[in-house]
Amino acid sequence: MRLPCADAINAYALRAIGQGERLLPRTGIELCDQVVLIGSGLIWNVYFAAIALSVGFVLATGLALAKASDAALLRRPAAGFIFLFRGTPLFIQFFFAYEALVLLPRAGVEVFGITVQTGLMTKAWAGALLVLTLNTAAYSAEIFYGALRSVPKGDLEAADAYGMTGWSRFRRITWPTMLRLGWPGYTNEAVFLFHSTTLVYLSSFPAFAQQGDALYYAKYFAERTFNPFVAYPIAAAYFIAATLLLIFAFGRINRRLNRHLPGAAQRIRYRPQLIR
Repeated sequence: MRLPCADAINAYALRAIGQGERLLPRTGIELCDQVVLIGSGLIWNVYFAAIALSVGFVLATGLALAKASDAALLRRPAAGFIFLFRGTPLFIQFFFAYEALVLLPRAGVEVFGITVQTGLMTKAWAGALLVLTLNTAAYSAEIFYGALRSVPKGDLEAADAYGMTGWSRFRRITWPTMLRLGWPGYTNEAVFLFHSTTLVYLSSFPAFAQQGDALYYAKYFAERTFNPFVAYPIAAAYFIAATLLLIFAFGRINRRLNRHLPGAAQRIRYRPQLIR
């Protein structure tokens, strides 16, 4: 028995990453074509979010520690970086990065006799990923900084009483408590970042060989069929499903972080940031 949309799945399921049919459907576009291709484009959105969150999490932890440091050489640059990326719209950051990166020579830049390749930095997967990573690092750092300042002094005093100092105290007491306090806010930031990946297509970063994200294909079908009320709701449905999975995964981590507390940990509830 042949599955529904089998032809569309075979032709377009992995087209966003260069596998399958080379040409997009131009005539006789069916609902299956739209569902499969927009879902294929979601691969890029998941890729952007996963890499940006992974690298941004590490940067955010370092920035939060630097901002909380007593050393001005660490505190001021970290605070300036956070203020810069939190104080400017993400859309403008995309445009500024694009205009700056296209000025780089395609042959590369020599640094201390070593040629650093720069030709790929104008591609969506590289330049836009850089902006998303720095942006989420700034917002996440502010969340972790607030959580770091909220670590109970009693916990730190107890660690001192047990002889924990330096790295041992940070690894066993400070960092886990910071994550536990800041995780609900970080979950909202992760959801917002995932939604922000749709700005990659709108911010001038080019798609390569018609291999774009979910919004790229949604716009293509809306223009071809002259009916935006099919393609865009399909894209929205994909993002709703992915958001629910993201909230579920972060909720499991939240319960893990709070497993030592009496009673069950409260479930994370997604509160949309209407103004940012």
